Amino acid sequence: MASAMSANRAELLAIANSVATEKMIDKSIVIEAMEEAIQKSARNRYGAENDIRAKLDQRTGDLRLWRVVEVVEEVEDYFKQVDLKAAQKLDKNAKLGDFIVDPLPPVDLGRIDAQSAKQVIFQKVRDAERERQYEEFKDRAGEIITGVIKSVEFGHVIVNLGRAEGVIRRDQQIPREAARVGERVRALILKVERQNRGPQIFLSRAHPEFMKKLFAQEVPEIYDNVIEIKAAARDPGSRAKIGVISRDSSIDPVGACVGMKGSRVQAVVQELQGEKIDIIPWSEDTATFVVNALQPATVSRVVIDEEESRIEVVVPDDQLSLAIGRRGQNVRLASQLTASAIDIMTEQEASEKRQKEFAERSKMFEEELDVDETLSQLLVAEGFSELEEVAYIELSELATIEGFDEELGEELQSRATEALERREEAHRQERRGLGVEDALAELPHLTEAMLVTLGKAGIKTLDDLADLATDELIAKKRQEQRRRDNSPPRRDSRREEDKGGVLGEYGLNEEQGNEIIMAARAHWFEDEPATEEAADAESSQ
Repeated sequence: MASAMSANRAELLAIANSVATEKMIDKSIVIEAMEEAIQKSARNRYGAENDIRAKLDQRTGDLRLWRVVEVVEEVEDYFKQVDLKAAQKLDKNAKLGDFIVDPLPPVDLGRIDAQSAKQVIFQKVRDAERERQYEEFKDRAGEIITGVIKSVEFGHVIVNLGRAEGVIRRDQQIPREAARVGERVRALILKVERQNRGPQIFLSRAHPEFMKKLFAQEVPEIYDNVIEIKAAARDPGSRAKIGVISRDSSIDPVGACVGMKGSRVQAVVQELQGEKIDIIPWSEDTATFVVNALQPATVSRVVIDEEESRIEVVVPDDQLSLAIGRRGQNVRLASQLTASAIDIMTEQEASEKRQKEFAERSKMFEEELDVDETLSQLLVAEGFSELEEVAYIELSELATIEGFDEELGEELQSRATEALERREEAHRQERRGLGVEDALAELPHLTEAMLVTLGKAGIKTLDDLADLATDELIAKKRQEQRRRDNSPPRRDSRREEDKGGVLGEYGLNEEQGNEIIMAARAHWFEDEPATEEAADAESSQ
C-alpha cells in the first residue's frame, strides 16, 4: 500500500512537470489545480459541508489532507466551527478566533472522483494557458508575426502562431489572395482581446500599417528612424501610396525606399501580392503634398478650404482621367493620404464655376444692397461672398478698397445690416407660419433659417427637438459625406438622400449640436421639482 501510494505521488509530480513544460505555464499552477481537484474529491468523501484543504509537496510529492474548524463562542455551523471547550481538547492552547487543523487520512480516488479531478485540472490549466497567451500578446499590437495557416473557416483564415492562434478576418485579407492550409503567412497583429473562450488575436494583411512595417523590415533607414513614413493609404491587392520624409538632408527618402534597381520596394510588392506602391515625398505644405499625392497626374492649381477640410484641385483637361484614376482609385488614395476631401475639376470646369459664382454673388449684392452692377462686381472681385462679410468687416478695411471711402463703406455696411434684418424677419414670419414655437428661437446656435428648416421637418416644439439625438440633428447627408470621401455612389443613393441630420446643411459641429439638444431638454428637469411640489400641496389638501 505504501509503495503504491509513493508511486501515485511520483506519478502526480511527473504529470505536473509534464503539463507545465508542455503548456509553458508555471508548475505551481498545475500543483494548485491538483490540490483543488483533491480537495473536491475529499469533500465528496467526507462531506461537502466541511472546509477541507489539501497540500501537495512539490519536491517529495507528499500529500497532506486536513479539515479546518474555527474556534467560536457559540457554534452555528457544526461542520466548520467548534466551541472553545471542544477545541481545547484538541489543542490546549486554543482560544477564540483560532483555527484548528484536524488531519484526515488520504483518500483513494475512485473512477468517478478521478474523472472529476481530471476535469478540474484541465480547466485550471486551460485558464492558465489562456492567461499566459494573453499576457504574451497583449502588448504586441502593431508587430508583424509569422505563422502557419491552420484552416479556413467561413472565409476567415486561422493561423497557428506556435503557442497561440490568430485569425485573419475576411475583410483584413488581401482580395483574391489564395490561403492554403500549411503555408506560412506574415500578418500584422491588429489587436488582442480577452474573451471568455480565451484571447482573440486579430491579424491583418490589408491594413496600411502592415505595409509600413514591411518597409521598416526592408529599409534600414526607416528602422533606424532616419526616414519616416508620415502617411499611408491602401487599396489592398491593387494600389497603395506612402508619404515619406528624411531627417537627413543627404538621404533621398524616395530613393532609399525604392532601393537599388527597385529591390526594396519589390520585396514589399511581392509580399502584398503585386500591389503597386507609389512612394511620394511628404511635405508640411498641404498644397505641395496634394500635388505629390496625385502623381502621376499634373496639377494646375490647388485651393484649400481649411474650415471644411476640403481641397479643390484643378488639372488640365487631358489629365482628368489620370488624376481620378480607375474607379476613382487615385483621388481616393490621395484623399486618404492627405486626410482631406479632394474635389478634382478641369480648368474649363473651374473657369465656368468661378464665372457662375461671380455672377451669382454679384447679382445677390446688387439686389440686396441696391447698388449698381459695377459696385457689386467690385465687391466680389475683392473677395466678398456673403452679406455678413460686408456687414461685420472693419470699416477701415472696407475703406481701403480702391474707389471706396469711409462714407461709402458706412453706407454699404448699413444696407448690408438692413438686408440681413429683412432676411431674418422673412424667415421669422415663415417659421411662425409653420407653427414653430418661439421657445426654440431662444436656444443657442439656432438661426431663423434653421428654425424654418426644423419646422418643415415637423420639429415645432421643445419636446420635438429634445427627442432627437445629436447626429439626427446635425449629421451631414450620406450622399454629401460620400462625395467628401470620394466613395462611389450606391444604387439606393436616392433613398438615402434624406437620411442626414435635419440641420446637416448648416455645418454645425458636434459640440454645438449637443448644446442645442441639452438646452431643449432643460425644461424636462426644471419641471420635475414643480411637479413634486404641486403633488405635495395637493396631498396636503
